[in-house]
Amino acid sequence: MKRSRINEIMAEADDLIRSHGFTLPPFAYWTPEEFKARTDAAEHIIQSRCGWDITDYGRGAFDRLGLFLFTLRNGRLADLQSGGGMCYAEKLLIARQDQLSPMHTHVIKAEDIINRGGATLVVELFGSDDAGRCSNDRGGSVWCDGIRVDYGPGQKLRLAPGESVTLLPGDWHAFWGEGGDVLIGEVSTVNDDEMDNIFREPIGRFARIDEDVAPTHLLVSDYATWLS
Repeated sequence: MKRSRINEIMAEADDLIRSHGFTLPPFAYWTPEEFKARTDAAEHIIQSRCGWDITDYGRGAFDRLGLFLFTLRNGRLADLQSGGGMCYAEKLLIARQDQLSPMHTHVIKAEDIINRGGATLVVELFGSDDAGRCSNDRGGSVWCDGIRVDYGPGQKLRLAPGESVTLLPGDWHAFWGEGGDVLIGEVSTVNDDEMDNIFREPIGRFARIDEDVAPTHLLVSDYATWLS
């Protein structure tokens, strides 16, 4: 992805988020120079990979296959493993109309996916086979706002604003906006986007960046190179 396009997506996302009554935290608006100057104070932000995340899954077609994310807060895997401390994470996501976030599951993370506003969020579901792979023959069950819902392989849930689904490890899922763009909330156990996303098809999690202009703000995938 071109850095200029990423900068545009950030601005568009900020406008959409504000239009739904949400405001991102102050560190979202730091310039790269401000981030470098505050590296020591921002140690938790950097280590927990909070911040901007825009991906085309390495395929170069963001409008068709992609996702906007902003990690607002994230705990530590060590706390989750010990059963105490900061064991949770929270994100805002934007799924554009007909923009696919591809089929995947998680080994560790359990998550609530919440339609915070906009159009309809479609979530397609498959169960796992005995080896944990996505199964075309198995369904499962999820909780939708506290109500158990059984699903068959390939079943699509349609979540209106205010509705949510709880996904556990082994619930394979893909999602997109239907009828317009959707602001999504994600509340989960500790998030590890580098290791805990298992995709059905071989695909990259992060975009490859063409640095055609300077970044407005850093992506979480920039931290290792820009803040080292």
